[in-house]
Amino acid sequence: MLTGEFPMGRRTACDIYWHGVSFHDNENIVSGQVNKFPGMIEMLRKINLSRAVRTMQEVFPEEYNFYPRSWILPEEYQLFSTQIRLLKDNDSTLKPTFIVKPDSGSQGDGIYLIRDPADLRVFSGSQIKQAVVQEYIQKPLLIDKLKFDIRLYVLVRSLEPLEIYIAKEGLTRFCTEPYQEPSQKNLNHVFMHLTNYSLNIHSGNFVHSDSCSTGSKRTFSSVLYRLASKGVDIKKVWSDIIALVIKTVIALVPELKVYYQADIPPGKPGPTCFQILGFDILLMKNLKPVLLEVNANPSMRIEHEQEISPGVFEYVPSPVDEEVKVGVIRDTLRLMDPAQRKPHISNLQGGAPEDTIVVEAVPDEKAGLVRSLPSLCLKQVFPKYMKQFNYLRIVERIADIFLRFLGVKGTMKLGPTGFRTFIRNCKLSNSSFTMASVDILYIDITRRWAGMVPDSREAGMGLQAFVEAFFYLASRRFKAVPLREQVLSLLELCESALEGQGHVDKARPPKQPSSVKPTSAQPTALPTLSCPEPGRPDQTLRPSAKGNVEC
Repeated sequence: MLTGEFPMGRRTACDIYWHGVSFHDNENIVSGQVNKFPGMIEMLRKINLSRAVRTMQEVFPEEYNFYPRSWILPEEYQLFSTQIRLLKDNDSTLKPTFIVKPDSGSQGDGIYLIRDPADLRVFSGSQIKQAVVQEYIQKPLLIDKLKFDIRLYVLVRSLEPLEIYIAKEGLTRFCTEPYQEPSQKNLNHVFMHLTNYSLNIHSGNFVHSDSCSTGSKRTFSSVLYRLASKGVDIKKVWSDIIALVIKTVIALVPELKVYYQADIPPGKPGPTCFQILGFDILLMKNLKPVLLEVNANPSMRIEHEQEISPGVFEYVPSPVDEEVKVGVIRDTLRLMDPAQRKPHISNLQGGAPEDTIVVEAVPDEKAGLVRSLPSLCLKQVFPKYMKQFNYLRIVERIADIFLRFLGVKGTMKLGPTGFRTFIRNCKLSNSSFTMASVDILYIDITRRWAGMVPDSREAGMGLQAFVEAFFYLASRRFKAVPLREQVLSLLELCESALEGQGHVDKARPPKQPSSVKPTSAQPTALPTLSCPEPGRPDQTLRPSAKGNVEC
């Protein structure tokens, strides 16, 4: 039952509450399921998403090279300016372009391109707006000479255990002006460089089509068929996109668990959560997928506005939106409906195929309705491919340790006493790293993060600051090995110490020795799942031209 049908509330509980914006649309839910996670809106703002992915890039640079090099403004303005100046000094032929995205912007609002840090727009005199500035992908894949992006719908069904589904069909949104590489003359041509539907709909070249394979908005499958006709390995394209989605969700989970526990502490009555996310992905000319952003509240409209006479508009159906979005909503409800589905059993454990709805005893007419529904358009990718990706869940294990020491229910910040208890219980202090040094470390890191997150209403050390402290402790204790090995070694040390003290061992991602690499076992139900080609993020900002394909 949708909460919108009961604006004044409802006496009996619902199985599913469908909120329009956030988890907090209704504060009085103590059971059932809500279609929003606490903290998802906050985590998918441009700055927090960048921070989460950059943390993963520190320990897994090759695996997370699908996210453009980014700087957070205003705090990294000087770093950005210095790095770009040095880059140009070393090679005067380089003319990199950057895209600036306001932190809380949506639908393309406030996005613009620059070629020099001096071009950043300011407000209130000389203060730079909170934003993320990223390397602009200058060589995107083109179709009909137009730049486009992909919108895929992803269902996060659960955080613990982690369950992820991807819709088999998606949307492709096209620019409405033929693409040219950025130059000083065309930087302001939004219809050439920005794929946002909400911007291009205002272009005189925007084409509404009744076909799913033509026009300015098309199905993703129609684009894949087009690429396949040119000899592209579309299974590899899909596989790389699936890997990108799983890795991105893994990067978000640690902070989401902190938000979740703050709103629904253990032992307190509360709902479980799920959420549909909108992943915006760009294909480079060499077919490598790049993450642009993730939307917490993707539009589910299946009509568009059309001017039927001067100044008079009406909403008309959009066949391509209906083709994609109706199935996503329908099958999300099927997966979450407690009357239709028993608790999920992973295929890895010999459960039913993920397409299968496991039906309990229901009336004949309801069973007939279930049988008449089409097969699921949502395909499970996690835990189905857990063996390939579990080794990435290092920060989630750090978050589990952080949550142990939070203390007061409902808080998201670790106080100095909690941090000292963590150090003491994990036996991390010694003669060269005294408790006085611990206090100084806590104060330094907490003070710096308080400056970077000025609107924080709660004092103390948040998870991102704790992760920074954890990385520092790992590098201090285990020297002469890569950061990943240092962090894994400290995790093993802390987890063993805490288990030895009889702490309740919460469910957490399985430990995996640093020497263990992802399994090469290949899935059978989906295209071959392989990670993107290894390679560190491009430090020289030179786009690759290998394997270029254009349609």
